[in-house]
Amino acid sequence: MILITLFLLLVLSFSFHIMFLAKYVYKREGKYLRNFINSAVLNVLLALSLIIVSLYKPDQIQEINIKLLLWMVSGMVLGLTLFIKISILHRIYRRAKDPDNYHFNYFGKKVLHSKVATPIEIGIFFVTMPFFCFAGAYFVARLLNLYLYRHL
Repeated sequence: MILITLFLLLVLSFSFHIMFLAKYVYKREGKYLRNFINSAVLNVLLALSLIIVSLYKPDQIQEINIKLLLWMVSGMVLGLTLFIKISILHRIYRRAKDPDNYHFNYFGKKVLHSKVATPIEIGIFFVTMPFFCFAGAYFVARLLNLYLYRHL
């Protein structure tokens, strides 16, 4: 149980590590660099604790339910990518409602300016799509398997 908890914490910390790196590259603020460095140190400490626990208690490695672990990790990846997509769509929707970001054409239709959606946001949205689809499909398939047949 300790190994599974440490592994899930490591996956979550690694996800935040990537997020802080992306935010630092995008905004160039010192707080994101500090968070990036702190998450790197936390990743190393979690990995070392995972190694130490697995060396001193090797019997716990045999008790790990890999299907359950993969199901939890896919759920975390699904939740993280869903959060990223919702936040990007929310920002675009909020900018689309701002009168500075659109005008009306000759026929009275609203025409959005190109600054409503930045290229980085569009890139992030489409790069996270395969992770969202694969992790979501695995998570939902295992969830249905658990619901219908009472096992993962």
